[in-house]
Amino acid sequence: MSILVIAEHDNTSIRPSTLNTIAAAKLLGDDIHLFVATNNSELPNSASTIESVSKVISSVDDTLEHQLPEALAPMIKEVATSYSHVLAPATTFGKNLMPRASALLDSQQISDISGVIDQDTFKRPIYAGSCIATVKSNDSVKLITVRATAFDPVQLSGGSAAVESFDSVVSNDISEFVSEEIAKSDRPELTAADVIISGGRGMQSGDNFHLLETIADKLGAAVGASRAAVDAGFVPNDYQVGQTGKIVAPNLYIAVGISGAIQHLAGMKDSKVIVAINKDEEAPIFQVADYGLVADLFDACPELAEKITSQGLKPTG
Repeated sequence: MSILVIAEHDNTSIRPSTLNTIAAAKLLGDDIHLFVATNNSELPNSASTIESVSKVISSVDDTLEHQLPEALAPMIKEVATSYSHVLAPATTFGKNLMPRASALLDSQQISDISGVIDQDTFKRPIYAGSCIATVKSNDSVKLITVRATAFDPVQLSGGSAAVESFDSVVSNDISEFVSEEIAKSDRPELTAADVIISGGRGMQSGDNFHLLETIADKLGAAVGASRAAVDAGFVPNDYQVGQTGKIVAPNLYIAVGISGAIQHLAGMKDSKVIVAINKDEEAPIFQVADYGLVADLFDACPELAEKITSQGLKPTG
């Protein structure tokens, strides 16, 4: 049977996490369909060029602007019976939607997979990533969320999928969209950045994050934080990297003043190269770091910024 991937998007473009999810779907089968629920009639057509997608199932309606899960889940239930697997990114979007769809389909959800063994068997991290569990499902329709950082994304171009309309929009009387507050930044979004520099409790206050921002601007990097720094009020919650924050896997991750609590490591240890700066040489972060600098961050960060400038390094991306 075919594989269905639920597209995460902003009504303008497909989110990168969807491309990683399609890559996971390729390990399950060749006939991959993409479900796009939106208020933008142009988005399904642009999604049809994504690599490896053979069909785009399009549902376009003004009520789908905010993709409320209470409206989407019944639609997933209706369309899912034609598929062996239904996949969505293990992001806020997917975590909000898929449990509802699983309940409606009476199917056990498999969460946050990081590997595919066969069509019934998957790998997923447990205990904050300290162990990998192998799980098997006998459900006729398997609902799965995918850890995006575990799979290399497919290309946005190169495909030529047919677009098919799905007109069964479910009225939603349970919830309504009220408002949203989105942080505006010229820097890359954390989950899409090639370089991330994050600060921990060692930054001592939010005012000191300008040290990281200076380096980030020179490298074209995103700025993140540990849970301890967020809980202390240094930076907003959307900066948080870790098991209870955002899961990232950039090419370069610079951890500054971060001790290396297990829940933080769970969110960044798949980074290609990890650099740690901490004055405590016994900090657990050094156990996962490729390069470590035992130094006071208030000396090391200005020096690093100066070195980047003197070496003529340019922002990535």
